[in-house]
Amino acid sequence: MVIFPGGTGVSGLEVYTWEAADGCHGGSPHLHTACTEGYVVVEGRGELETLTPAGHTRVPLRPGTVAWFTPGTVHRAVNHGGLRVLVVMQNAGLPEAGDAVLTFPPEVLGDADAYRIAASLDPGDPEGSARRRRDLAVEGFQILRDHLTRGDPGPLLELYRQAVELVRPQAAAWRDIVAAGPTAALAATSRQIDALMAGDGGHLREAEVRKLDAPTPDDRAFGMCGRLETYRPA
Repeated sequence: MVIFPGGTGVSGLEVYTWEAADGCHGGSPHLHTACTEGYVVVEGRGELETLTPAGHTRVPLRPGTVAWFTPGTVHRAVNHGGLRVLVVMQNAGLPEAGDAVLTFPPEVLGDADAYRIAASLDPGDPEGSARRRRDLAVEGFQILRDHLTRGDPGPLLELYRQAVELVRPQAAAWRDIVAAGPTAALAATSRQIDALMAGDGGHLREAEVRKLDAPTPDDRAFGMCGRLETYRPA
């Protein structure tokens, strides 16, 4: 994971083409408990399927589309053909530290050990376990979606409660991640503004350019929504 300007994270995503039980092709529905996530569509077509207390929505995705969603938004990337996006993630490092919670059925979400096992990838069969993880998340997602379309947000609110309990044990450690990323970036900008107000441009002499190498096929991990392409410093 590379920290991008502003303490955000950036990665490429090739959305899964696997067909789910409801006939959609795509990734594992999930939510983030403390991060806003953004999609910049670079290729292909699809849709972003979301669930919030306000209801169920489908956002069309095509090249040039920019869409983002705040914590608590259950989201699912659906691939209609060749869908590739650039993912920009708030608070780089938090999703990797457990900020994301998959929409498994309630009985799995209510058991921390069962959740951990269901969410983990088998090193000996990463694709197979990623498919099983996706299918289980879609199973729970369908329950949430069906209730919301009937005007019943109860299961979604229960998901929120269970998500809080799942992330609560590690949440305290997230402060260090935020301090090293967004908070440090904000503090640096504040110092630069103070210097400029004082007529001091010394920080301009520290100008530099950083380059990230394009990911290779071997770098692609099995993420929640698709094959993840993580950038590395040149």
